[in-house]
Amino acid sequence: MKSRSWNRFTAFAAILVLMTVAWVRTADAQTPARFVGTITAINGNTLTVKTDTGDSKQVEIPASAAIKQLAPGQKDLSAAATVQLTDLATGDRVLVKLDPDATGGTPQALQVVAMKQTDIAEKQQKEREDWQSNGVGGLVKSVDATAGVVTLTSGAGPSARIITVRIDKSTVLKRYAPNSIRFADAQPGPIDAIHAGDQIQVRGEKNADGSEITAAEVVSGGFRNVSGLVSAMDTAASTLTVKDLATKKNVTVHITPDVEMRRLPDMMARMIAARLKGDSAGASGSTVPARTQAGAGPPSPQGAYGQGGQGRGGNAGAGQGRRNGGGLEQVLERAPAVKLADLKKGDAVMLVSTQGSSDVTAIKLLAGVEPLLESPDASRNLLANWSMGSGGAEAAAQ
Repeated sequence: MKSRSWNRFTAFAAILVLMTVAWVRTADAQTPARFVGTITAINGNTLTVKTDTGDSKQVEIPASAAIKQLAPGQKDLSAAATVQLTDLATGDRVLVKLDPDATGGTPQALQVVAMKQTDIAEKQQKEREDWQSNGVGGLVKSVDATAGVVTLTSGAGPSARIITVRIDKSTVLKRYAPNSIRFADAQPGPIDAIHAGDQIQVRGEKNADGSEITAAEVVSGGFRNVSGLVSAMDTAASTLTVKDLATKKNVTVHITPDVEMRRLPDMMARMIAARLKGDSAGASGSTVPARTQAGAGPPSPQGAYGQGGQGRGGNAGAGQGRRNGGGLEQVLERAPAVKLADLKKGDAVMLVSTQGSSDVTAIKLLAGVEPLLESPDASRNLLANWSMGSGGAEAAAQ
């Protein structure tokens, strides 16, 4: 009797397993596959899409497919406009839902949700302008996670300012990846992930004198600043060895294709060093060598420092920023670009890199900095501000 009951239970369990497997397969079949990417070609009713994972996919758009167009930032599909296949163009962003019942060699779309490339570019430009006019950046001085307050030092030398950042529940907080300063690689992170010494970019509403900002968006990260002399080079391995002036130890620096490398002309380097020391006369003294490259000298303050006290725009502090030499990091952006092969043993360099004690990857590297190393602390702040100089603006470009 017991054996017969067990057999009935076993048969029932087997049926239940088969029913579950069939239900899962049916559910999978009813859930259409999807992918997101950018249109690279349109041939008749067939789209070629480069997906965000790097694949290239072709999909047919039948007459029955629903094609919707969303504005950038819009999330409610019910508010999307219905468009035609002819309204799509290469460069547009699309989310494609595939028809699970379609037959044939090429997948067919059940629905396409598109964002126009031109609309995205317009939104990016507006966001970029917002970062420039309502953004500040620098090094974190202190963090009060309970009060939602972060203080940062922006600028370098005599023009350095202390800015209070106020963070509330509506603030978008992101954290740079350890080996990247690209906004696209940043991930959500709480306020207590921010630490003194971190680099930070903030966009929000400033008070009248720019000493406080209520943050709408914050992106921060921990990186290493290295200043020293090149003691060895290996162009084949794309590395150089720098003797760090702070630790007196050699650091192996990996140079990737993504690194930004620039060299300061002598006059520009001496001008920046003089400003960091607070000696405005030094920039035009007789010690400036005459071999500065033609056209590579420092731009005018108005052209170099933009519209704001921190070199990114501002409210009441714009004129003060120009007078005090704020935004010197923008001068660095105008310095000539160089390659690893242009460097040599004995060159003085400053760089922002990934974290590491003896082995790091460069994010930004600046050569021709001998005069700047005479003021190492101020130069370190300058380097930090320079490395973050375009981080906020990049938020709009991803």
